[in-house]
Amino acid sequence: MKVGFIGLGSMGLGMAANLVKAGHSVTVYNRTPEKARSLVEQGARHAADVADACQVEAVFTMLADDHALESVAFGEDGIVANLPSGAIHISSGTISVALADKLEAAHKSAEQRFVSAPVFGRPEAAAAAKLFVVAAGAAHDLNACQPLFDVIGQATYQFGDKPSRANLIKLSGNFLIASMIESLSEAMALVGKGGVDTKEYLNFLTSTLFNAPVYKTYGGLIAEKKFQHVGFAAPLGLKDIRLALAAGESLRVALPMADLIRNRFLTLLAHGGESLDWSAISTRAAEDAGLTN
Repeated sequence: MKVGFIGLGSMGLGMAANLVKAGHSVTVYNRTPEKARSLVEQGARHAADVADACQVEAVFTMLADDHALESVAFGEDGIVANLPSGAIHISSGTISVALADKLEAAHKSAEQRFVSAPVFGRPEAAAAAKLFVVAAGAAHDLNACQPLFDVIGQATYQFGDKPSRANLIKLSGNFLIASMIESLSEAMALVGKGGVDTKEYLNFLTSTLFNAPVYKTYGGLIAEKKFQHVGFAAPLGLKDIRLALAAGESLRVALPMADLIRNRFLTLLAHGGESLDWSAISTRAAEDAGLTN
C-alpha cells in the first residue's frame, strides 16, 4: 500500500520503520528533516512537504498535540486540502475528542475517510511492533487499515464507527496510567519512609497482586529514579490529563483524581521537570513524605 507518515518523533519513527520493513511504499515527512534520514536509508521516500506526503492511499499522523495536528491538517498546504478523494487519514497521536470530531467532519466534506487509531506503548514497543492499537471509524475503513495496524502493533481493538471514541479511550487509558503512577508513588513513599527497601517492595507487588507490565515498567522507573529515560515526557502527561478533564467536563463526568494529578504535573514542571519522563511526578509524593534522596 502507498502510505504517508507525518511525525517522526520517538513513537512515529518506530511505527514508520515497521511499515517500511513490511514492504509498504512509505513516504515520510517531519518538520525536522534529519529525523527522516534513517528511514530513507531503509527505503522510505522523504516528502518535501505535507502535501507531498499526502499523495497516498493512507496517511498516518503521529503528532504531539492538537496544535501540531491542526497545523498540518488544515490550510491549503494541509492534509484535508491535499489527500486524494477516498484516501484515509489515520490519526494515531493523543488528541482531544473535539479535534477528532472536527477532523471527521472535515474529511467527510472533502470526500475523504478518517480513522482514529491512537496506540498504547512506549517507544521501545513502537520499535518492536508491540503496540496496542485502539481504532474507531467506519467498518470498511477499519478493514482497509487493518493490514497496517497488524504491522505496527501486536493487537487491535475496534470501538465502533465514531472515530473520537478511540480518542476518548486513549485519554481514559493515559489517565489510568497516571493514576497508577500517583498511587504507587504514594505507597512507595509510605513504605520507604518506614524503612522498607522499595525495590524489594516493588518485587513483592509485581510478583503477587499487581503482576502487570504497567506496574513493572513504571515501578522500576520510580524505584530506580530513572526519570531521564524519557519514554513519555512530563509536559505531554500534563497535556493528556488536561484533555481528559476537558472530555469529562464536556460529558459532565467529574474526575477528581485527574485534578490532583494535574497539580502534580504542574508542580513537577515548576521545579524544572520539563525534560523528565512523566513518571517523575513520583518525586512529588516522595518530597511530600520528607524523602529527599
